[in-house]
Amino acid sequence: MDIGLVLQTDPPAQLLIERMKRAERAGFSHGWTFDSCVLWQEPFVLYSRILAETERLTVGPMVTNPGTRTWEVTASLFATLNDLYGNRTVCGIGRGDSAMRVAGRRPATLARLGEAMHAIKELAEGREAEVDATTMRLPWVRPGASLPVWMAAYGPKALALAGRQADGFILQLADPYLTEWMVKAVRTAAAEAGRDPGSVTVCVAAPAYVTADGSPAALAHAREQCRWFGGMVGNHVADLVARYGEHSAMVPEALTAYIKERHGYDYSHHGRAGNPDTAFVPDGIVDRFCLIGPPEAQIARLEQLRSLGVDQFAVYAMHDAVESTIDAYGAAVIPAVASAAPA
Repeated sequence: MDIGLVLQTDPPAQLLIERMKRAERAGFSHGWTFDSCVLWQEPFVLYSRILAETERLTVGPMVTNPGTRTWEVTASLFATLNDLYGNRTVCGIGRGDSAMRVAGRRPATLARLGEAMHAIKELAEGREAEVDATTMRLPWVRPGASLPVWMAAYGPKALALAGRQADGFILQLADPYLTEWMVKAVRTAAAEAGRDPGSVTVCVAAPAYVTADGSPAALAHAREQCRWFGGMVGNHVADLVARYGEHSAMVPEALTAYIKERHGYDYSHHGRAGNPDTAFVPDGIVDRFCLIGPPEAQIARLEQLRSLGVDQFAVYAMHDAVESTIDAYGAAVIPAVASAAPA
């Protein structure tokens, strides 16, 4: 199982670059960032610096969207980075939550997302694609260019699209029950589309907070530092409830039930510890969606996720223990996961 690190592109940019270098030294395989250019700094500028100052790290957005940049721009950004540094990028993409809504736009439709994924991949790998009824190609892309496209999804139609088309599936929560349900949906859709279900890479992304021990005080502090994540996931869940209803067989109630007390969302606190819009998130959801506790507890959950078909766990590190979590993963978690036999 690969281990990635997810950070926001908050200034100062040099701190993010140093943390990504620290993560590579600790054994992390991927360096991800948010992509919401109103809330944070432009990530593609920073990817160039990260790639220049690391040797093996693969970088990409978690996640970009079809609307912030035109598709040929997105493809050209990835292709340029790959031309400079080798094929060390991955395109994480979704409909667009914060990036679009903060700018007063609606997230993309799934149809639009599917078209964008195809065009971005084709262009970045040097082939022709159609963008808004115009056929084009990036003539400078050299043979051998490669851009995996991984799609973020929760709902049944999005999961089916990921299975039919994406190179990878990003699930932003680490609940084993929901992971099993959603991975099965993606694999089923892949098989029905005539694809090898095992060819779709599965990435689970969620906060991880490594505590010194399993004491109630340590766990309580970790939960407060990660409670924001339940609010972020709640944005997507609210969309699903609006589309499918509160008690729909299309979406597990294990995912939808917890947002009953949700009352709006202020994106100025998006993805940050102490977000006041996440008071509705109970401790049980934090424990289910996140990895909280000492290294042995982290390792046990990761092994459980791996047994469900997860290929990468990406650590959301938006809390007060970024460096210590990176170091704890490097010292104890990554070696244990790397040495364990696959289930």
